Amino acid sequence: MKPIIAPSILSADFGHLAKDIEMINRSEAEWVHIDIMDGVFVPNISFGFPVLKYVAKLSKKPLDVHLMIVNPEKFIPEVKALGAHTMNVHYEACPHLHRVIQQIREAGMQPAVTINPATPVALLQDIIRDVYMVLVMSVNPGFGGQKFIEHSVEKVRELRALIERTGSKALIEVDGGVNLETGARLVEAGADALVAGNAVFAAPDPEAMIHQLHELANK
Repeated sequence: MKPIIAPSILSADFGHLAKDIEMINRSEAEWVHIDIMDGVFVPNISFGFPVLKYVAKLSKKPLDVHLMIVNPEKFIPEVKALGAHTMNVHYEACPHLHRVIQQIREAGMQPAVTINPATPVALLQDIIRDVYMVLVMSVNPGFGGQKFIEHSVEKVRELRALIERTGSKALIEVDGGVNLETGARLVEAGADALVAGNAVFAAPDPEAMIHQLHELANK
């Protein structure tokens, strides 16, 4: 099965955002990945809902919204209003994660949970059957263009084993340092979806790069 490709607009050219979103619309990418940062949970600020409303209006692809913020449950109505397909919250930011997952599902979105590089896969044991997807951060969240953390490949294998052992239907998504080389290893380890930022938008032909990432499962 070919991996789902979700270009991250955090790496797009904000001066020509409409052009970059139109490229994604033309491409073989399945989703648009949106990183929302608050400068508290992570040491950076990205963009707020006025910009995201513009993105949602232009995008023809489902929105994969990743909230790197404290108290993400407060923004369920705003994310829902964007027409988001997936709302992704951090394990580390949600002391009452099961409740938040239920609230996201009740709002009509697919609930997903993200784990940071230092968060063990085993902590998902009691929530894995309730989520649509798990996002494995393969860099420390907050900035684009970071070096891929090698242990992430083994982490994907461990997560795949947990999913199979529990009978969960959760997808595995990976974000951070994803390119053709790391992406191939992640897909082989069991990843279903790849978030790609710099690999796509810094490529001479971003649309061709999305195609190449999409074909990784065939290599």
